[in-house]
Amino acid sequence: MKHTLVVTLAAIAMTLSTASSAGPREDLLARYAAAVKSAGFSAERGQDLHTRNFAGGKPDTPACTSCHGKEVRGAGRTLAGKPIEPVAVSAAPRRYTDPAKVEKWFKRNCNEVLGRECTPQEKGDWLTYMIGQ
Repeated sequence: MKHTLVVTLAAIAMTLSTASSAGPREDLLARYAAAVKSAGFSAERGQDLHTRNFAGGKPDTPACTSCHGKEVRGAGRTLAGKPIEPVAVSAAPRRYTDPAKVEKWFKRNCNEVLGRECTPQEKGDWLTYMIGQ
């Protein structure tokens, strides 16, 4: 009986520690991965998405770098001149912790740059890149 109780308590502790180690960013990545049945995300593809010019969006925002800049640890500027905090997690640790805000900005920015919503794969790749920066 005592051995069973110890094993049960250990299993519960492992479950709780695993559940508590995941945060909002990891939850977003898991959701995107489930949507595409992805084998994983690529920071390299995320960097390419961030820096590449696209023809489908607005002419004045052909790339993420149009507003966010090429240096992801530095502040960006909107076309109207308003400052944008850095997109790299190392420079803005609170970034990407509110899933509703993340989705709101993906929807807006992807439509402006790409001319369409980003796919879950693109979101996961981009977020992976920013988490690693």
